[in-house]
Amino acid sequence: MKILHTSDWHLGRSFHGAGMLAAQAEWLDGLVGFVAENGIDAVLVAGDVYDRALPAVDVVELLDSALVRLVEAGARVVVSSGNHDSAVRLGFASHLLERGGVHLRTRIEQAADPVLFPLGDGAQLAVYALPYLEPRLVAPALGLDGGGHTAVTQAAVARARADLAIRRSEGTVVSVIMAHTFAGGGAPTDSERALSIGGLDVVPLSVFEGFDYAALGHLHGRQALSESVRYSGSPLAYSFSEARQAKGAWLLGVGPEGIASVEPVGWPTQHRLALLRGRLEDLLADPAHAAAEGAYCHVTLVDAERPERAMERVRTRFPLAVALAFEPEGAPRERETSYSARLTAARSDLDVCSGFLEHVRGRGPSGAESAALVEALEAVRLAEASA
Repeated sequence: MKILHTSDWHLGRSFHGAGMLAAQAEWLDGLVGFVAENGIDAVLVAGDVYDRALPAVDVVELLDSALVRLVEAGARVVVSSGNHDSAVRLGFASHLLERGGVHLRTRIEQAADPVLFPLGDGAQLAVYALPYLEPRLVAPALGLDGGGHTAVTQAAVARARADLAIRRSEGTVVSVIMAHTFAGGGAPTDSERALSIGGLDVVPLSVFEGFDYAALGHLHGRQALSESVRYSGSPLAYSFSEARQAKGAWLLGVGPEGIASVEPVGWPTQHRLALLRGRLEDLLADPAHAAAEGAYCHVTLVDAERPERAMERVRTRFPLAVALAFEPEGAPRERETSYSARLTAARSDLDVCSGFLEHVRGRGPSGAESAALVEALEAVRLAEASA
């Protein structure tokens, strides 16, 4: 049996103000083609199907078309909700869709309700797909009196593990668990939204022990935290920190004895990023940069003085240049002071708010102001999660 582990499609996302729906549609075309050509039996999507809780109509239509085409190509699809998704909206009509081969897991009550696939010789594959677990919303349902991401993930996984133990007592079962979380040892990028305001709540890999494979989502770089715990990463680069990453998915070969193979796979798209550095005139003339002419570019100029109309001139050769920085050679690195630069460097919503305060008044938030911001951001995040 062949399984494709994907995640973080973020349908509807923009890149530095440019819509990415055409690039995402191109990637989905490649996904459907890969599934059909390689006889893929199941496609896993480990959260963040959409980029927003309220996706636009054309974004919903793109997902609808992709799911229909994947099923027509011969695959069943297992989708769990991520922190960017509205679990309620994504889970609409889940019972009806399940009859057509699309299995949506958006509620904590489904933690011990695996999607089952026959493996032959009486063996089964059980896929336990956990939705994104917002601690303050799901802790009561899990019988917890508070706790962070680690506590709620342990409790949800324990439910899946208990169901798996019963099934294994009755026959041969190979297990996959899907989760959308920040696991220990994972390398983040600039394009992920922080899962906890004011700090990180990292889930240890030991939480996933007892399962043959953990298909994780949330981090956008494809990476293996262990042989059996992996992030597929996002299908496209969503920040310049991902410019040199290989994008795609993990292809799993599964048999009655377990996970037989795991290999990285991918397919080309027109969405490309380039990091350029040099003097303006050199960048405009050097034929070595020809490949960047059709890519989204982050350009760092090292001229001794800032050239006039720098971005305008850069775009005469690199029309998709979206970010421009100045670092004169031989001079101390210039401090970025523009608000747009602060937004680019921000790693969380709290960073954005703090950067805005520092930009407009010359100093960051006080302790009391930081606490108020954290409280306000938590309220907004909880409202989104429960929408």
